[in-house]
Amino acid sequence: MNTTSETLQQYADLGQETLKAYFSQVGFDQTDSEQIARRFTKRSFDKGQCFVEEGKISSQLGFVETGQFQYYSISEKGEERTTYISLPATFVASLLPYLTGTPARENIRALTPSTLWVIEKKEVEALQNQMSGFKDFYVKLLEWQICCIDKAKFDLITLSADERYEKLLKDEPELLQQVPLQYIASMLGITPRHLSRLRRKS
Repeated sequence: MNTTSETLQQYADLGQETLKAYFSQVGFDQTDSEQIARRFTKRSFDKGQCFVEEGKISSQLGFVETGQFQYYSISEKGEERTTYISLPATFVASLLPYLTGTPARENIRALTPSTLWVIEKKEVEALQNQMSGFKDFYVKLLEWQICCIDKAKFDLITLSADERYEKLLKDEPELLQQVPLQYIASMLGITPRHLSRLRRKS
């Protein structure tokens, strides 16, 4: 008969199939995928619950299994501005506190009941020391995240609202299909009414 700890481990291994499948898809063999997945801990989030809070330090990286996570900040006028939405099978983190240990300047919260697989930065560092392939993967992941942030800033400055919408429609149509329009409008820097007009035209 299994002990309680053995039973819990079996359930944990079963729940990590999504993670194992992801790391297998990006090039890790079965053994490495299992070792990586074991470093993650599963966390459930209620709608509106924060993964990262402004003013607090976060040293965690999350992989979205289910749900949606909104990156947003609050202006001096008290207005909420969405900067990005993370969907399933993507990673979520506030890079400034994660990389530097300084307080976050943004919030990340669940827009729906959601599930994250979370890993601490120290565990990420241990995996980098353990397997060179993971170090390469991690560097590419950070580079991609930084490029996305830089591209979003550049687009906001150089493109019109219509052009930003067309770019989003081309590059990330799943956001328009799955995320409530109010958050997409905020991310594009336009009103929900303006976004509705753009959607009717496309």
